[in-house]
Amino acid sequence: MSVNRSLIVPTSNPLLEQALRDKLKRRSQTTGELGELEPLAVRLGLIQNTLKPRFRAPQLALFAADHGLAVDGVGAAERQPTAKLVHSLLTSQLPVSVFARIQGLEMSVVDCGVAEAVAPHARLLARKIAHGTRNARVTSAMSLDQAHAAIRAGMEIGDALPGNVVACAGIGVGSVESSALVLSRLAGTHVRELVFAGPTMKEEEFEHLQAILQAAQTRHKDVADPVEVLAAFGGFEIAVMVGVMLVAGSKRHLIIADGMPACAALMVASCIAPAVTDYCVYCRSHNHQGLDHALGLFQASALLELGLESTDGTGATLAWPLIRSAAALLTEVAEGEDPGPTLPAGMNAGNGSGGSENGPMNGAASGF
Repeated sequence: MSVNRSLIVPTSNPLLEQALRDKLKRRSQTTGELGELEPLAVRLGLIQNTLKPRFRAPQLALFAADHGLAVDGVGAAERQPTAKLVHSLLTSQLPVSVFARIQGLEMSVVDCGVAEAVAPHARLLARKIAHGTRNARVTSAMSLDQAHAAIRAGMEIGDALPGNVVACAGIGVGSVESSALVLSRLAGTHVRELVFAGPTMKEEEFEHLQAILQAAQTRHKDVADPVEVLAAFGGFEIAVMVGVMLVAGSKRHLIIADGMPACAALMVASCIAPAVTDYCVYCRSHNHQGLDHALGLFQASALLELGLESTDGTGATLAWPLIRSAAALLTEVAEGEDPGPTLPAGMNAGNGSGGSENGPMNGAASGF
């Protein structure tokens, strides 16, 4: 694939990082130390390339699709069909929708490949690539053309979304298992470590799940290229998220990854542009061990550990005030030098700025 692998610039900037740490240290002399909020604040400053990170028009994007593995009983434990879940999200029948509203997050639901028709809604983005993927145990879940089309759709969404922060989560029957297959192949880890039986799943059901996933892996045992892996195992929601994340990173926007599908999308995106992970923080809406392992692949942990078992995206809405508070340590807490500089002495806005608000991909995505 023709992709410019330098389309996202790493956030590493020793001069700015030291200035951020010094600023927090000065404030801690009067406010006290604030634990994990401080490294989070430094990370936000590095992402935005400033001593005063600020957020505007934060977005929560939930990407929905169905998976062909469902015909083998994979994902049967899902509480409701994907189309019904989308309807519940759009009509504020789920906590994530309410939490997003009260936290000031603009929520959108993207129909990437829901098997059923989804009624139009003001907050629905219709980007259906197909009515669900094919069964990865039998053939590739999607064609390479479909995978590329889904990534392009995500890039278009990422370019059109307002603001400078996007929280990403995927939903759909079979989404977690599909994500586990993508992560397993790209990270070289056993798929068994990425799926979780859950308290209600019987042992024979878990063994059946493992057999299906192993069969899918065997079917595509020679696939290694990240987009080919995505096409072999993945869902349309994962592919669309890849595009959104690549654009967000190229614009130096904060990415909040919530859940297994978001981790799978980030893994694919990082194979294309490794520095995209510099722009991520992590949340969780499920308390299962497979997600523990998925986060470990990025040497990351969730911002909050609340024991949730909810729709992906819920954890992001609850962590958002924490993220805003971390940024406020650098932008809102008064100090003697305020209004103060936005960059340390000796550094100008062009140093390490990478990306831009306009033309984020600079033609680098033509291969999609």
